[in-house]
Parts: sequence; C-alpha cells; structure tokens
Amino acid sequence: MNKLKVMTVFGTRPEAIKMAPLALELTRHPEFEALCCVTAQHREMLDSVLDIFRLKPDFDLDIMEPRQTLSTITSKCLTGMDRVLEEAKPDLVLVHGDTSTTFAGALAAFYHKIPVGHVEAGLRTFDKWSPYPEEMNRKMVGAIADLHFCPTASNRDNLARENITQGVFLTGNTVIDALQTTVVRHFSFGEHILNHLDYDSRKVILVTCHRRENYGQPMANIMTALRRVADAFPDTELVYPVHPSPVVQETAHKYLDGHPRIHLIAPLAVDEMHNLMSRCHLVMTDSGGLQEEAPALGKPVLVLRRETERPEAVAAGTVRLAGVEEVSIFQMTSRLLSDQREYDSMAHAANPYGDGQACRRIADAIAWQFGLRMNPPEEFRGQ
Repeated sequence: MNKLKVMTVFGTRPEAIKMAPLALELTRHPEFEALCCVTAQHREMLDSVLDIFRLKPDFDLDIMEPRQTLSTITSKCLTGMDRVLEEAKPDLVLVHGDTSTTFAGALAAFYHKIPVGHVEAGLRTFDKWSPYPEEMNRKMVGAIADLHFCPTASNRDNLARENITQGVFLTGNTVIDALQTTVVRHFSFGEHILNHLDYDSRKVILVTCHRRENYGQPMANIMTALRRVADAFPDTELVYPVHPSPVVQETAHKYLDGHPRIHLIAPLAVDEMHNLMSRCHLVMTDSGGLQEEAPALGKPVLVLRRETERPEAVAAGTVRLAGVEEVSIFQMTSRLLSDQREYDSMAHAANPYGDGQACRRIADAIAWQFGLRMNPPEEFRGQ
C-alpha cells in the first residue's frame, strides 16, 4: 500500500511547540510518510524547540532576515514553498494557527492543488485588526483548508457560522500534548537566575508581551503597570523573557530596567518556559499559547490584551482579560496577589483545552478522511 505523504509546515517558536508533537506522532503511524518543512520565520527560537523535541526538518527555507516585515516573510515563504512542494509532492499539507508562515504555506499548497489541514482552526476575535495580522491569517487559511482541527467546541461553532462544516474535527489542543514531554520534576534552568529564585516563599510572576497590536502606548501602559506591581508587592519577583523584536526590547528596557525584582532575561527555550510556568505563581501575557498552557499547570492567567480568541478559558475561569490600561492591569493583578480565594478560583478551574491526546486524534482523523481507517476519530469531550 502506498503511504499517504503528510507534510507539516511551520516557522515560529509557538507553531513549533504545538506542531512538533504532531510531526512526531505522524511518524508513529505506518500508513503515513511524514515530512517536515520549516520556514524559520523565527530562526534561533525555532531551532531551540526542534532540538528539545529532537525533530529534524526535511526542508528548511531559512527565510529570517533583520527587521523583516510581514510582506517579506509572506513572499519569501510563498516562493520557497514552491520548490519544496514541487520536490516533495505531499498528499496533504498541515499548517498551524495564524502566522504569516501559516497563511503562505496554505496558499502555496492551494496553488499546487494540494489539500490543506489547519491545526488549531476556528479561533476568532471578529476584529480584523486585533490580533494583527493573525485574525485575517486564520480566516484566510480557514477558507483554503480542507480539514479543520478545532481545539474546542466553540472553535467549531465559529467555523459553522462561516459555513465551514465539512472536514471539521474536535481534537483538543496539541500544546497539552507538548507539556507531557517538556515539564519534569527536577529541572535545571540554563538561565542561572531561575535556579535561585525562591518559588515557595516568593510570588514569581511570569510575563510575556510582544504582540504587534500592543506596540506604542499600550505596551508602555503594560510596562508601567508591571513596575507598579513590583513596587507595591515586595514579595513578588517578575520574570520577563523579552522577545527579540527591537520595539519590544527598547520598550521593556526603558520602563523596567534597574528594578531589583524585575528580571529581564533572554527568550527561554520551550522546556525552560514550561518548567518556569509550572513553578510560578501567576502568568501575565499577551501570548495565545500561554493562555492554554498555564491553566493545564494550574496557573491563573491575566491577558494583556483587549480581547482574546480563546473565550473558553475566560468562561472556564482560568483566564481573565486585563486589557492594556495601566490601572486595570494593576488592579486585577493586585486582587490575585492579595486575595487567596480569588487566586484559588482561577488556579483550580478546569482547563478546557485538552487531555494530551490531540495529536493522536488528528492523525486518526487524517487516516479516516483519506480512507486509511475504518472508524472516525473520537472527539475531544472537554474537561
């Protein structure tokens, strides 16, 4: 029997964290020939994830350049994928989420008349400018894709509102699968200071902030609020792995340098980030992935944005929208740091995003869709 040739395509660290477990899962299924293509939209941050999961790409476009723009990322990815798809001739291309790599990879496959599977499908804010450009990327991929792997029922409902009802599967989120590999009990951090923080008697707050829609005044507000939190609560330590974007670097150092309990460090490898998350007290972030990962580890999340495409977490109580205004961020953080009942209500809420079996469900769905399996895949039922 000829094997089904399935190619995973990704280019950023967040994509890699969620796609690496799936790429490895596909290699365990004898009915598939699993191929992996990376665009390296984020070079070093991507490579660290590949190393941790021991995943070696079959194709590497290596497109990253200094101060790259959305247009250069998309065009280089699109033209690079032409060569890869001509050479590999996959039967199915899998893309993830909502990055420029995701959109360009799906578009390239469409141009070659190759079916597309969209992992983490159906997320929506219904605002084309926020998150920018992610909201439009995922909507356009949704229009292109033939298979849609939705983490939650509300993601599936979003697709149904857009008349996308065929080839839709409810799988859970692959990031929960990733945590099973990366989080270990006795972990030694490469970042020296993380091995010496007192996670028992101090309230360590993990911070990330990098989204384009937060550039400018919103990011300045966020940084001001973070410093105010550190000043007001002497038992806190803030750890902020600062994204390499020059805009983020300049803003973070302008507002947060010099505080003895705010630690601006280099971006962390995925295993370090996950293990720091498992030990911290609270997560403050504008990242999408952390909204899914932290609740699986029992950590409350304050989202440093005006909206989230992950309303399931808000409904479940694991996530709260803090916005991008200094006063609201400070007030919501203060409440969680000073009110144990408020904290526990979030920390003990059930995570709606998965049970660690999403990759298996996706592989089973692909096999069933292409006639390589008798029974349809089981659906993720939630927690």
